[in-house]
Amino acid sequence: MSMQLPQPPAAALRAVLDALGAFGDPDAPGALPVRSPAMRRCIGPLTTAHPLPVHLLDPALPPLPGMAPGDGTAQLSGARRTGWRFLVKDGEEVVAAADTRELEAEPGELAPSEAHVFSHFAEGPYPLATLRALQQARLHTAGTPTTYLPRLLSVPAHYMTALWLHPVLTAAPTPDLLIPLAPAPLGVTAHIPHHAEELLALLALTSGALLTSTA
Repeated sequence: MSMQLPQPPAAALRAVLDALGAFGDPDAPGALPVRSPAMRRCIGPLTTAHPLPVHLLDPALPPLPGMAPGDGTAQLSGARRTGWRFLVKDGEEVVAAADTRELEAEPGELAPSEAHVFSHFAEGPYPLATLRALQQARLHTAGTPTTYLPRLLSVPAHYMTALWLHPVLTAAPTPDLLIPLAPAPLGVTAHIPHHAEELLALLALTSGALLTSTA
């Protein structure tokens, strides 16, 4: 088995495509004032690829019942989904990422088409690092009896974003895996699969004011 790529909600994909359309036409209704330098240099049409749900790990959340403070499993179980991230491609080249935000509401308050809104475009090292981590994840999971669902885990208290491989359709207990994207926190090796529980427990023992490293 390998990875089971997630299917993004139609509203999230539509929000990104509308933002890309507004980006290409400054006079379009709802055109965005944000102009990404790398995207401005693109010649051909921009497309989306590799959608991943984004989960936020909030260190302020208390441990789950029965879990000790600093327990990596408790932390991961408390990560909440905040939206989706799509890689933006110019031809075959990844030039940016586009993020959506999932609106919080009581059941029935929002129509499915209103549940996701465009948030922002992002450049920097993470879009390419995300692509690299997905390629590494495919190699790492190939031939294993477990199927993994890829997600993105944002841990702002430690300046870390990681590709989160969550095991599904497995008969035996299998640990979640994290592949930290570069730049990773000091002391954490980027682009190497880590057992999520062990990595998060290690981060919980450190200060939130970590420096970043490209290692």
